[in-house]
Amino acid sequence: MRISFVRLRLLTSLAAAAFLHFPAQAQNPASVPIVLHAARLLQVDTGVLLQPGEVLVEGDRIRAVGASVDHPAGARIFDLGDTTLLPGLIDAHIHLFLHPGAEDLQTVEESVPWRTLLAADAARADLMAGFTAERDMGTEGAGSADTAIRNAIDQGLIPGPRLRVSGNAIDILGGHEDANRYNPAQHVLSNADYANTVEQLVEVMREQHKQGSDFAKIYETGPDKVADGQLHTPYQYTAAQLTAAVAEALRLGVVVAVHAQGEPGTLYAAQAGVASIEHATQLSDETMRLMREKHIPAVPTFTIFEYFAAHAATAAAAAREQALLDVKIREFKRQLAAGIPFAVGSDVGPFPHSTQARELTLMVRYGMKPLAALRADLIEGARLLGWEGQIGQLKPGFYADIIAVPGNPVDDISVTERVSFVMKGGRIVRP
Repeated sequence: MRISFVRLRLLTSLAAAAFLHFPAQAQNPASVPIVLHAARLLQVDTGVLLQPGEVLVEGDRIRAVGASVDHPAGARIFDLGDTTLLPGLIDAHIHLFLHPGAEDLQTVEESVPWRTLLAADAARADLMAGFTAERDMGTEGAGSADTAIRNAIDQGLIPGPRLRVSGNAIDILGGHEDANRYNPAQHVLSNADYANTVEQLVEVMREQHKQGSDFAKIYETGPDKVADGQLHTPYQYTAAQLTAAVAEALRLGVVVAVHAQGEPGTLYAAQAGVASIEHATQLSDETMRLMREKHIPAVPTFTIFEYFAAHAATAAAAAREQALLDVKIREFKRQLAAGIPFAVGSDVGPFPHSTQARELTLMVRYGMKPLAALRADLIEGARLLGWEGQIGQLKPGFYADIIAVPGNPVDDISVTERVSFVMKGGRIVRP
């Protein structure tokens, strides 16, 4: 049967509302094949735009893709109208346990149970915006609570993206996420787990792994300041210490991602062979050479820098944030010219969840081609999250994580900010 786009909106609005209260298994019976039809379908790896485009979904997997696919008897056929079918978006840098407002006060004033409830709502919001896979880069003091969110999503208890989680990030005493501004006599806890030596790094990583983490996040630089147009950011761990962390991660079967704004911390991270360099505002020629050689992607996170500059509490703070963003834009153009790999991560949390597709818009605004940005998001993102060959492309055998956007994202990448249809694992979650 063929269902009109208008009627589809009504039916799937009801389905999406029900999804908030019932396990995912209640939606879209796996025994019924689904055919999605749209005006266009983008094959991200080749850049080929099929017009029209169709996807046959059976169970949680894609079975066929083309301008026309087989319509099995009894299949549900959804006509999505003048839209483009894409793989579900990937955000490689999120914070489910943060929301707009003073980050340090959230972690002090809000209980972990309350923050976990907010995180569940954030996961739902991100999924409805088309993000079907994400990497949570630290709970900011909520420990392994992200493991519970991930597991609840996997079991169909709550809606949300596929998740890779780190638990708390790892930091030195007095480091980037320590409670440095508070009265020491109050013993305010750090937002991260302390590790000052190689032995402590290994011990913390093992404890986090026991608690369910999928990877380790380490703070390598901070605090940051810009003087005379140049970024200055002290490192926290030596290359040898980071190398030991990477070796321990390899033993555990996981990886290490680092928060590293600039040199020499970014160089130490590249020398150690981390999985990704988050923010990556300043990269030397040698750092970029190593990133190309070892295929270490930068994750720029422009959106959080833009948000902080626009929402600073004072004019002086806004000027500081804008100066940092200006350096970032300038350096990003150098990085593009150097040909390093990129993934897409927004640092959403301090700005509203569900709005992070703006990261793609900003990466294109500052010099990346739209198709290259989509490949960074979907192909590189799938590899970085450890789901290469399973998500990030519309191909037979891949998970049926599929979205629809108006227009053509290769012409206008900002259409990714206006997702109108979301399917995750063969189940429709948004009209």
